[in-house]
Amino acid sequence: MGHLVGKDLYRALGRKIDNLTMRAPWNETLYAILKELYTEEEADVAVRMPYAMSTLDRIAEVTGYDRDRLQRILDGLAAKGLVVDVRVNGAGRYILSPLIIGIFEFTMMRTRGELNTKQWARLFHDYLNGDDSFYAANFRAGAMMSPLRVLPYGEAIEQSEHVEILDYEKAAAVVDEAKTYAVGICSCRHEKLHVGKKTCAVPLDLCTTMNRSCDYMVRHGFARAVPRSVIHDNLAQAREMGLVLCADNVRREVSFICFCCGCCCNVLLGISKFGYPHTVVTSSFIARANEEACAACGTCVEACPIKAISRDADGPTVVDEAVCIGCGVCGVKCPHGALTLVKRKQRVLHPDVTFERIILQCLERGTLQNFMFSDPGRLTHKFLRAVVGGFLRLPPVKKALMTDTLRSSFLERMHKQGG
Repeated sequence: MGHLVGKDLYRALGRKIDNLTMRAPWNETLYAILKELYTEEEADVAVRMPYAMSTLDRIAEVTGYDRDRLQRILDGLAAKGLVVDVRVNGAGRYILSPLIIGIFEFTMMRTRGELNTKQWARLFHDYLNGDDSFYAANFRAGAMMSPLRVLPYGEAIEQSEHVEILDYEKAAAVVDEAKTYAVGICSCRHEKLHVGKKTCAVPLDLCTTMNRSCDYMVRHGFARAVPRSVIHDNLAQAREMGLVLCADNVRREVSFICFCCGCCCNVLLGISKFGYPHTVVTSSFIARANEEACAACGTCVEACPIKAISRDADGPTVVDEAVCIGCGVCGVKCPHGALTLVKRKQRVLHPDVTFERIILQCLERGTLQNFMFSDPGRLTHKFLRAVVGGFLRLPPVKKALMTDTLRSSFLERMHKQGG
């Protein structure tokens, strides 16, 4: 790759980010975001570095940068949340942050350095809320994989001997299984605050990081370490405020829980404002109304964070099953117990661990080949990305690999290749 400057450099960076775990469609607003957040030197390194997590020596080899100079650049990128740096077997490794979950969240959670927060908020708001292009690129018809899944409120679930609630579906159990905890500013509420769109009284500092992700978040000032009791207190507060609990879409080693309000959360607005019902993976439950218990008070209609419940003056309470995410907010808010969660008829797919989620997420979005052949400047890798990418994008192939029948063997092979 030749030396790029100006808009050509940021256009190349846009292509690079668009080919990570979440699509980032190009427009002038994305250009403005990238130019605001990355220096030209940082953008050049980001364009040249491998797609996959890599050591400093590997990145130096691929980019051609001096090791000491590269270390300073990567440290600067990590401090801004544009690169994630982790310790693997005692050695530092680096990977580019995708737009979501990554660049947007970390930028709007920053508490250190020179912060142009109001400008960042305006740009991200225009990009994520100006039209539906981001949601269309990632959650069009047939989408199954989101980075987030809904945790249902247990007290809203209909009591039945036939209903089993698994530990990974229980917010309290997810918290208790974690080892470390940190709390930071909600990126969505912070964005809405600075553009004058925050209409709720929900506090900013509720979003929770757990387990291995805490080290990165605390080390760079995106969050502060807290004891487990703080998270349980926040869960109780979320229930009282009618917030949706959105967790990392994995069954084991959950790395975050978001406390989402319908007015600010960009994920929930993807459903209620733009009409993409799969921006978050539903819980295994769905809301059902009991007309005999209903007092027609309208509390459930007001409480539903995604506008999935309606009621005419003289008609029944109607739950839109194509939209309902199974959060249980309507159930905990209904004073008459007329809304409960019941088991969905169709099984909900939740990956086992983060590796599986990322692989399936990339497979669905057509970017998996980039992580299999991750050197952006190597001609053989470029050729293989094109060939394998074309194969994986074939609808029958993608559909087969996302099914239970082939998914486990496919993921096992990918894990061996990645290890």
